Amino acid sequence: MAESVTIARPYAEALFQVAKESGKLGQWSALVATLGQVAANDEVRAAIGDPNVDAGQLVGFFKAACGKAVDAGLTNFIQLLSDNGRLGVLPEIADLYESYKQAEEGTKEAEIVSAFPIDDKQVKALVPQLEAVFKTRLEPRVAVDHELIGGIKVIVGDQMLDASVRGKLDAMAVALNN
Repeated sequence: MAESVTIARPYAEALFQVAKESGKLGQWSALVATLGQVAANDEVRAAIGDPNVDAGQLVGFFKAACGKAVDAGLTNFIQLLSDNGRLGVLPEIADLYESYKQAEEGTKEAEIVSAFPIDDKQVKALVPQLEAVFKTRLEPRVAVDHELIGGIKVIVGDQMLDASVRGKLDAMAVALNN
């Protein structure tokens, strides 16, 4: 994993710089995320490593996965990765690109894990409160984990706010055992 991130870093930095200079940070963010998801698929990974699959076919496949939104800059990037045999590190490139974008915008990704599904209205009401706690702008991503029993757990970078029933029960168990 560390090796693939090391390989991906210069590509992600270059892509980020080009996107920033062209004013397409947000537009390319979604496209690069799509490319990363496609490259992470097991069947696509097998095709990338298959010497019988033509590089031009792979480039065409990745461009088609993004639809008509792919411009010349992103097409050149996909071609460059193909020429250098680096299409397999697209998931890492996508992760790094997103982290550079968030740093540029002064935001962080917040993973909100809830015991029950929460709708967009609830998330919008919750985010300002979480931004005050974490002292940064947040981009929320919601997941459901029924093992929490109730409440939520929020993870931002290496910080965690556990306001779940499971977290409180675990804390009480630790306190009783000490």
